[in-house]
Amino acid sequence: MNEKIIISVITVFFISISLLLFRGNKCEYEEVFKPNFSFPFYKEALKEDYLKYQKNNNLTIKDSIIRVNIGLNHPFYENTSLALDINKITMLVNKYHYVNKDYIPDNLIEINGLLINKEVYESYLKMQEDMLKENLNIRIISAYRSYEYQESLYNNYLKYETRSLVDTYSARAGYSEHHTGLAIDIDNGKLDYNNFYLTKEFIWMNDNAYKYGFILRYPKDKEKITGYKYEPWHYRYVGKEIATYIKKNNSTYEEYYYEFLDK
Repeated sequence: MNEKIIISVITVFFISISLLLFRGNKCEYEEVFKPNFSFPFYKEALKEDYLKYQKNNNLTIKDSIIRVNIGLNHPFYENTSLALDINKITMLVNKYHYVNKDYIPDNLIEINGLLINKEVYESYLKMQEDMLKENLNIRIISAYRSYEYQESLYNNYLKYETRSLVDTYSARAGYSEHHTGLAIDIDNGKLDYNNFYLTKEFIWMNDNAYKYGFILRYPKDKEKITGYKYEPWHYRYVGKEIATYIKKNNSTYEEYYYEFLDK
């Protein structure tokens, strides 16, 4: 009888310990997703999405929260909404945020047949001037694009390649950052823009563009966040402060926006 009692006591003891450990781990796991000073961008309504995304992608809690806020727990071009910060330098247009067909940005000016935001062009001129002092030269080959232009461009690519492939390098109409007037494609006037990464100008831009408010919008190894392959010729103006942070932290505009600007 004593042996049975002892066995029963031991069994109950181990079951109790197991339950406590399970509850402790569960509470600890869920507790870190609760709002606190470390994660002011946490959204209670997305708690289950954060938990699921973190579990499935083996990311840090912070990265999981930011990526779900970006929308990356949904396929690109799904669960979309209107562009954020419309007509501001911080405007966000990507595969989750679009502008309407008739949208025309404020402060566009025409330069050599191209339309571009005035502040962006002034910053570009200063950058170009400083590059010329080092015998380097860049030129803008694409800036603002209308809905119709982007639609025609995208559809032309579809004549030769599948939609899934085209989506890796060309935006669908309404989802193009060029539609904001805040983005520019550049080359050095010698090599094709696809080979811009081989130039001295690119090396200089990679080291200095942020000082003038520009970021390399679609960096290497960030395709899962931006939705686009590496584009060393595509730069976006966001202002010096934001550009400096993104450069120093090897980040993307999506990550910055949803950590610091999303309301």
